[in-house]
Amino acid sequence: MTGEEIQALLDAQRAFFNSGATLSVDFRIKSLRKLYDAVKAHEGDIHAALTTDLGKSAYEGFMCESGLALTEISYMIKHVRKLARRTTVRTPLAQFASHSFTQAVPYGNTLVMSPWNYPFLLTIDPLADAIAAGNTVILKPSAYSPATSAIIEHIVAECFAPEHVAVVTGGRAENTALLEQKFDFIFFTGSQNVGKEVLRHVAEFLTPAVLELGGKSPCIVDASANIELAAKRIAFGKFLNCGQTCVAPDYVLVERSVHDKLVAELAKQVERQFGATPLENADYGKIVNQKHFERLCGLIDESKVVHGGARDAQSCRIAPTIMDGVVASDAVMGEEIFGPILPVLTFETFDQVAQGLKGKAKPLAAYLFSSDKGHIDRFTHELQFGGGCINDVVIHLATSEMAFGGVGESGMGGYHGKRGFEAFSHVKSIVDKKTWLDLPMRYQPYSNALYEKLLHVFLR
Repeated sequence: MTGEEIQALLDAQRAFFNSGATLSVDFRIKSLRKLYDAVKAHEGDIHAALTTDLGKSAYEGFMCESGLALTEISYMIKHVRKLARRTTVRTPLAQFASHSFTQAVPYGNTLVMSPWNYPFLLTIDPLADAIAAGNTVILKPSAYSPATSAIIEHIVAECFAPEHVAVVTGGRAENTALLEQKFDFIFFTGSQNVGKEVLRHVAEFLTPAVLELGGKSPCIVDASANIELAAKRIAFGKFLNCGQTCVAPDYVLVERSVHDKLVAELAKQVERQFGATPLENADYGKIVNQKHFERLCGLIDESKVVHGGARDAQSCRIAPTIMDGVVASDAVMGEEIFGPILPVLTFETFDQVAQGLKGKAKPLAAYLFSSDKGHIDRFTHELQFGGGCINDVVIHLATSEMAFGGVGESGMGGYHGKRGFEAFSHVKSIVDKKTWLDLPMRYQPYSNALYEKLLHVFLR
């Protein structure tokens, strides 16, 4: 799509929004129900597209993408009427007599830019939030997952008029053309480097934005942890979607006294969950493309591989790989891995871990396996990260009841459920002042002693 075509599409959406059509909550619910029904009707097509793009099985496709998308849509259908309602707040005595309230209103014309690793979920989730809040939406899915982009485009065309919701496909040229337009709100999920570019563009128009980025998410295992269960859950979360998950445990920090046991259990769990030869497992996916496959291969230090390491360049597949004896200067620790490589580092004391993490960029997620209440308290209160789990990994994002988002280098803003509605809304603060009484003390001249005393009573 050319820049002129994008401009025409945005103009049509702006006119549609200005008509007031999206302000009706009934209209929003009807739109969400159409989307829900379409996702249900096209589940097979969605899962087939995910298999084409990422090698995901239908089971994983539903568990991690279409099923979670349905959950978010149904949450919005159930709660949008309440979320869109005005909320009365207390009026201070100095503003008597009046009624004070807040009212959530849509931003207007919004842009949702989504990534390739969970291409359906991370497009449809924010779309549901944006529709529920009463916006128009242009979706820009990743060019790296073309089969999923195609089914998203089909579903959107089936459910919505283009002046309400539309899909723009393509690569960098289309991204640039979109970011050169003035939107009322932008929602971006992707890498930190592209996130910085998005932020530079939105600054030109002072456009509010939510950025869902990434980072090196640590997984801490101390001596008090249930090591067998920790290994089971870490292996699941790390190698889900071949490690191409923004909140996957990027690396493990394990207390020295349980290091050997954890590494052995991790190796056992890889074989139990993915088989002795994971590259022959039909339910184990692939790296999205050759570029990322080669990047990941460059991060593997063969001398430190203690389990896995097999790869097939033709199918872009890398077996779950555990690297031990890793140090901070190794290549695998120099960037977010975003693949099925798990480095293991060792620590002596929890204080050493806490102080070390405080000096690093704030990650999108962090995980702690422990039964030590002191360590859990320090993890919860001292360390800075977007979100995380205690004695599990990744599952904190699979709920509409809590916001999901980063902090600092890993992003800004959050969404899911109520927070998703709020992300795509501006909340107006309004005072409805009554006309039957007008308190005189705010007006000049300021010479009345009684008024001054009353002012001090009101404002304290």
